[in-house]
Amino acid sequence: MTYCVCMRLNRGLVFMSDTRTNAGLDNISTTKKLFSWSVPGERVITLMTAGNLATTQALVSLLDERSKATAERSPSILQEPSMFQIAREVGKTLREVIQSNAMTGTTASASFGATILLGGQVKGGPPRLFLIYPEGNFIEASDDNPFFQSGETKYGKPILVRAFNPEMSFERAIKLLTVSFDSTIKSNLSVGAPLDYLIYEADSFEIAHESRMEADDPYFSSVSNGWGDALEQALNELPDFTF
Repeated sequence: MTYCVCMRLNRGLVFMSDTRTNAGLDNISTTKKLFSWSVPGERVITLMTAGNLATTQALVSLLDERSKATAERSPSILQEPSMFQIAREVGKTLREVIQSNAMTGTTASASFGATILLGGQVKGGPPRLFLIYPEGNFIEASDDNPFFQSGETKYGKPILVRAFNPEMSFERAIKLLTVSFDSTIKSNLSVGAPLDYLIYEADSFEIAHESRMEADDPYFSSVSNGWGDALEQALNELPDFTF
């Protein structure tokens, strides 16, 4: 399992993913799940993966290979004219990978399944976010649904629903995501640090910040401990129940 979140702010896009993969409690490793491609001044594309590791690695490898191929050979996410067309190409490639690994076809519930969070901006259009399903179809973020999660979503969602604000700064967004990931990590062993994050500022056509937050990162520890103390204090301040 994994946990990935992408958010659409008025200022741009924010992405964060964990890096834990496991095939049982005795087979845990760290694997990057956040990837990006760019053409300076023209486009930035970011993708996060959740699901079968062989499927997601094959998907990223194919997208990377095709981005370096000639236009005559195959479509490329670096050549498509819009983020919508890029989402279609990623969905098509994901479906292709899943079907090629299944002996007699596959469905969303099959073991080869994967879910993709895709975001970015192509010059001439706004920043956009998409959630791509194993079947290759997708939905887009909107004002009513401004963030997407994939993987182990339930533990980290309440804080996002309560505290998300499209006007927030990138710094506050990272703080919010850190709380969301800390809640998930504390609740599920299949999600764990390090945490990868990326910031894209609208109309910049370059990645503003991309880094990794380790488990012993001082900021992560401060937020984790502070959030626990704040929850305990909030609970104490609520009126007591009486029978």
